[in-house]
Amino acid sequence: MIMDNRPIGVFDSGVGGLTVFKEIRELLPSENLIYFGDTARVPYGGKSLQVIQKFSSEIAGFLEMQNVKMIVVACNTASALALNKLKTETSLPVIGVIDPGVRAAIKCAGSGTIGVIGTRATINSGVYQERVSRLRVNLKLVARACPLLVPIVEENLLDSDIARLALEMYLSDFKKLQISALILACTHYPLLKPLINDFFEGRTALVDSASETAREVKEMLQARRITTEETHRGCEQFYVSDSPEAFSAIAADFLGRPVAGECFLHSWQNDL
Repeated sequence: MIMDNRPIGVFDSGVGGLTVFKEIRELLPSENLIYFGDTARVPYGGKSLQVIQKFSSEIAGFLEMQNVKMIVVACNTASALALNKLKTETSLPVIGVIDPGVRAAIKCAGSGTIGVIGTRATINSGVYQERVSRLRVNLKLVARACPLLVPIVEENLLDSDIARLALEMYLSDFKKLQISALILACTHYPLLKPLINDFFEGRTALVDSASETAREVKEMLQARRITTEETHRGCEQFYVSDSPEAFSAIAADFLGRPVAGECFLHSWQNDL
């Protein structure tokens, strides 16, 4: 079989996509990976459709310049609003994080109610509501935007009173509804899983799409026969649009280890 050692490109509005990056690395240790975090322009959740599509197209173009073989949109907002556009702009395979998360949530919920939390743009797009109803017509879904959670994660306030108060404000209605599964429809939110799990007293299944997305990446690589050599040890590169020092610090929390490769600072005005 012909091997393809080109890297996989992964991008997010900030650091949240590192949850997806981590799962891809664990599942595919031989693959070369490039991560782009748009830390200068985070968060995407309050921005317009046109702006989100513009930013996503710029980053996808940057990753293509790095000779990637696949693009993973590790951002729910960009997946909801820009994924289809990106697929028309490149011949590369492009994978988002929404469908894998929806499939996992339906399995966990059974006949119960599914809750969804995400950015305003993701929730207002209705994409999760549409995907769930397409797969399970009679399954009840309740969605809520939680705009404060991304800044809380980006500021590394993961075990703070501010985080607990925000979760109490956003999730109290879900608790009353006794939802069976909660989709964390933002790649930043998995870092708040311990607090969210405590809030629901361990009675609600918490679903993030990172592991499901990683499996889809593996299947796509195999289907297109663009896997790398299995004996090859995957390299990593990290690009951010602002403050590599701040990125490196929080990336260690996301990955559970120091950043393995080099973290490059790239000005989005010049490079995107």
